Amino acid sequence: MSSYHKVQSKSSLRRLLDNNIIRLSVFFIVFMWTLPTAGMLVSSFRTPIDIRTSGWWTVFLPPYALSQWTLENYRNVIFADGMGPAFVNSIIVTIPATVIPITIAAFAAYAFAWMKFRGRDALFALVVAMLVVPLQMALIPVLRLYTSLELNGTFLGVWLAHTGFGLPLAIFLLYGYISMLPRELFEAAWIDGASHYTAFTKLVLPLSVPAIASFAIFQFLWVWNDLLVALVFLGTNPEVTIVTSRLAAMVGTKGQDWHLLTAGAFVSMIIPLIMFLSLQRYFVRGLLAGSVKG
Repeated sequence: MSSYHKVQSKSSLRRLLDNNIIRLSVFFIVFMWTLPTAGMLVSSFRTPIDIRTSGWWTVFLPPYALSQWTLENYRNVIFADGMGPAFVNSIIVTIPATVIPITIAAFAAYAFAWMKFRGRDALFALVVAMLVVPLQMALIPVLRLYTSLELNGTFLGVWLAHTGFGLPLAIFLLYGYISMLPRELFEAAWIDGASHYTAFTKLVLPLSVPAIASFAIFQFLWVWNDLLVALVFLGTNPEVTIVTSRLAAMVGTKGQDWHLLTAGAFVSMIIPLIMFLSLQRYFVRGLLAGSVKG
């Protein structure tokens, strides 16, 4: 074998080893990351006595006792502890609080990217500046305004709050994507007599699905997992309480009942998990598309 082939053989072997090491590293990280979640999932199906007397991993060791598995934890959480109505309230809060800012931000991002009007740069700079303003600074002024308008404790109030807090990031992300669309598309549409509204609905929206889906995941997960805004603008009224508020109350009143807390945690994870898995193929593509311009 020639020296050239020996070098090539060693190089191929080194690349193979490097790839295997990378794969093993990724598998190890994924395993360590999901191990606590797997333990919590198993614990949510176990009886209180089993949780206190043995580790969750014992369910996989012989003898495999089926008596350790039960659905009673989920029944208690959903029906007895009020997680069912809270789950519905979270859906009522999250869907409009995701759709409204995306709709407004898409129109605003198109205007900043492709419409010329006085003060456009100053307004966009203001939007970017709002990204660094903590939302906690606006809670008290907005709460006072809501009290005078009788919006406190209503779903409309929390929808508007989440819309206002989510708009700066939404506009910024969508602008980065929409501004990179080929200018020739818009010029051809305008030559054919298309209005800005037609260009937006027929060109921008279909081409911006990855960016819109990326922000939809961000906004949906943020609103669904939010506790601060919900407590401030919805309060603790059982009729409008959401999953995070109900889960926080369970931690305070049933901190030792791990079988109920784990079941409640997984009830709160169902919808976000479905949302992420449904839109994950757009997630990275949408983020990277608007990150670099040129």
